[in-house]
Amino acid sequence: MSLSSVRNPPPFLDSEDQEPEYDTRDLDSDDGEDIFTGTSNKPFASTPPETDPSSDIFSEEGSYTVQKHTAAKTNGIQSDEELDLFAEATVELTLTTPNSRGRKEIIGPTEPLSTTVNTPGKLHMANTSNKPSEEVEEEESGDTFELNIAVTNPEKIGDGMNAYMTYKVSTQTTLPAFRSKTFSVRRRFSDFLGLYEKLSVKYNLMGCIIPPPPQKSVVGMTKVKVGKEDPSSAEFVEKRRAALERYLQRVVSHPALLQDSDVQEFLEREELPRAVNTQALSGSGLLKMINKASDAVNKMTIKMNESDNWFESKLQEVENEEQLLRRLHASVDSLVNHRKELCSNTAMFAKSVAMLGSSEENSALSRALSQLAEVEDKLEQLHQEQAFSDFFILTELLADYVRLLGAVRGCFEQRMKAWQRWQEAQSTLQKKREAEAKLLWANKPDKLQQAKEDITEWEAKVGQCERDFERISSTLRKEVHRFEKEKCRDFKHHIVKYLESLLRSQHRLVKCWEAFLPEAKAIV
Repeated sequence: MSLSSVRNPPPFLDSEDQEPEYDTRDLDSDDGEDIFTGTSNKPFASTPPETDPSSDIFSEEGSYTVQKHTAAKTNGIQSDEELDLFAEATVELTLTTPNSRGRKEIIGPTEPLSTTVNTPGKLHMANTSNKPSEEVEEEESGDTFELNIAVTNPEKIGDGMNAYMTYKVSTQTTLPAFRSKTFSVRRRFSDFLGLYEKLSVKYNLMGCIIPPPPQKSVVGMTKVKVGKEDPSSAEFVEKRRAALERYLQRVVSHPALLQDSDVQEFLEREELPRAVNTQALSGSGLLKMINKASDAVNKMTIKMNESDNWFESKLQEVENEEQLLRRLHASVDSLVNHRKELCSNTAMFAKSVAMLGSSEENSALSRALSQLAEVEDKLEQLHQEQAFSDFFILTELLADYVRLLGAVRGCFEQRMKAWQRWQEAQSTLQKKREAEAKLLWANKPDKLQQAKEDITEWEAKVGQCERDFERISSTLRKEVHRFEKEKCRDFKHHIVKYLESLLRSQHRLVKCWEAFLPEAKAIV
């Protein structure tokens, strides 16, 4: 499923032309060490100032609205803080029913990656493949609500290998299903995994595309547990925080999942029961690996007699696209690493030029070399900011869609399993009928009644399996349609955003060289 998830990289530092810049502050130290390169920037306070809990994260800029077809209302909450966590993290939701029923802080509040998600209307179970897109969009229209979710303030609780991270999940909404309009809770990573497990059990058999959570990282979390003032640990925590935020925003932008009681409990309930079966090396984890291997074998050995070529061709498209996105993700990840290396080399070059300028006797040449060193320092900052853009705008987008396409492929596999259950029920019914015929031939009336009851039971099972298969097929078709539409909108937004970041970066680079050119020409 594709949900338009827009990630804003950290803002730039202030510049003379007042262009937006990325904030490269360190995530867990007061030295402002950059999470990619370790270069120092402006220091910041790791502990946020105490403010009124009712207004510490919301402001007028993050006001929420309920939009009907004929009217719109706004309800803003004033805030004294300049940072608005929900300025752009807007999720527009369409519903079909009116109601559903010892800490150590290592990272201060950071601006979440903004996400705008526009959900379609209710989850239609009817087949819409032969309907024009205008009719489908008209059917999907409905009352629109605004829901803002931000995951912020990662905190480390405990020490050593028993330590774990918690995250503040803040919600601002006008949905009547929630008890209040603004609320926040703290959740640990296993709670997010537990939510995914609950949703998978409920909706996988229905053909719904369940957004997958971020992947586990035993190595990254171990560094966080035992590391102190480690830039790589801070980088890992920030990546996970942003990924968890995108995961939640995709979940609530699904019209069926938003109304689920487990989702609402996750967002509202102060304390959740401890999530189980989420450990990577637990017995349940090994059982999942065995089941996946068994499903792969069944897929190779059992050929489904596909009656609708649309599903066969669409599955092939999904598998091909997943492979292509994996390759593209590897290329963009390599680009990010290249920019990090370029940033480091530029810093070394700037230092060398500065040392040469200080030892030069010719005053004009010395001044020019000093100016060149300053220009290279600025270029280092630009490379660093562009590395942020590459990662947060492109790399994370591609990684998310690789996982989402895996979820789409999993829905096709669930449909095949439904077809297999239908065929097995038909086979069993045929055997029961043959057994009844043998009893009639052998003239055994004492067993004939039981045989007839078995046939009636299995005829009902066959009918139910057939209805289940038709329902999951219809739902999957609708889910894929919505996924493709959201994916197109999501990629368009991120590509435009990435190009704009490149243009800003190149424009600033040109200005740096234009300012240095007169100094170079003045060398005598």
